[in-house]
Formats: sequence, structure tokens, C-alpha cells
Amino acid sequence: MAHNYLIAGGSSGIGKAIVLQLLQEGHSVLVLSRQRGELPSHPALTHVAIDLATEEVDKSIIPAELHGLAYCPGSINLRPFRSLKTDQFEQDFRINVLGAVKVLQACQRPLKKAGHSSVVLFSTVAVVQGMPFHASVAASKGAIEGLARSLAAEWSPHTRVNCLAPSLTDTPLAANLLSTPEKRDNSAQRHPLKRIGTAEDIASLACFLLSGPGTWISGQIIGIDGGMSRIRT
Repeated sequence: MAHNYLIAGGSSGIGKAIVLQLLQEGHSVLVLSRQRGELPSHPALTHVAIDLATEEVDKSIIPAELHGLAYCPGSINLRPFRSLKTDQFEQDFRINVLGAVKVLQACQRPLKKAGHSSVVLFSTVAVVQGMPFHASVAASKGAIEGLARSLAAEWSPHTRVNCLAPSLTDTPLAANLLSTPEKRDNSAQRHPLKRIGTAEDIASLACFLLSGPGTWISGQIIGIDGGMSRIRT
């Protein structure tokens, strides 16, 4: 059965991979992002240009029944703590947290009306595994984990809410950190599974929670990080 999904930040990286998988499954997808990027032309795909860090969501564009939502925008602002300014913390918080809050509030009623819906948010391995230079992004993503657990309780039983916590993934957002063969190899070697994650790796689990058989899972922070958060080799 075809369902309705909203993917915020769905024009590149993990978000785009989620969109493509949902379309392949026969669903209708609404994408909210600043640019369309390389999204394909598809009769079941609608793109709305919006900067979620600064603009409000027009509720009229959201389907009356929404079966799933993924909020994928993020930031990688890696700096020594001493050089971080307050406005940089605020910028990361606007992108990672307040943007998600705006989308979630706009979609709360359609998610409830669908009866059995699912939300996927995104954190980072750096919340559970302390890493240098990650203070700003880890602070905002830690807030996302708290938001996910709170909404999982408040919105049950009609809407499940889970959060994925990836490690560094091969996406345009991480391009500067993976810009040379040496950087890519060093990053791969930091992971117990000795490779960098792909957008498709993350999207497959997101879609399992959104449209697949993950209907008994809610309130979870799920590490998808090549073993980095739990394994030492």
C-alpha cells in the first residue's frame, strides 16, 4: 500500500537515499530542502524549497495523513572549544534542533491522523563517544536524542519516534573530511569494520523504521557507526 512520507533535507546524502528507497517501494514523498539538487523527476515526488533553519513550514503543503517523517539536515562544525563562538552554537542548534521542532510541530496532526506513523531523527556517534572538536555538534545532537525520547513517550501509541546515530558517512556534508585517499583511509581505519559508512547504509535502517517491519521499535537511539561506539579492536 502506498503511503505518504515527508523527508526534510532530502535532496542530498542520507536524505536523498531515503527518498529514492521510499519511491522504489511505491510511496509518495514530499521533500523539504533549500535546493532540489539531483532529485529525479517522479510523479510521486514533490519538492518544496525552504530553509528550515530560518523559515516556517507551511502546513498547507503537508498531506492530511502522513505515515512517516525523517529530519535529515545536519552540520559538521568541528573546532576547538576555545575558538567556538556563541553564535556558532546557536547556528548548529537552529539547524539540528529548532528546524526539526518546526517540522515536527507542523506534522503532528497528520502523523496522528495516519494512525500508525513513524519519525526518524538523526544524532551522531559523537554524543555517546566523546570526541575532540565536536562540542557544538554533539551538544545540539544530544538535544535531538532527548527530543526523540520525549516525543516517543508523548506521541505513543499512534506515532513511533526513533533516532539514528551514525558515524562519519560518505555524503556531501562530509566531503571536506574525506577529500583525499589518505583522509578516507584514516577514517575507515578508525572504525572496527574498517570502512566508511554510505548513505545507503543509513537509509536502509531509516526505511526499516519508517516503512518496513520495525513497528515494535520506539524511543530508541540506534548506533549505526561501523562498531565505533561499542567495539575496541
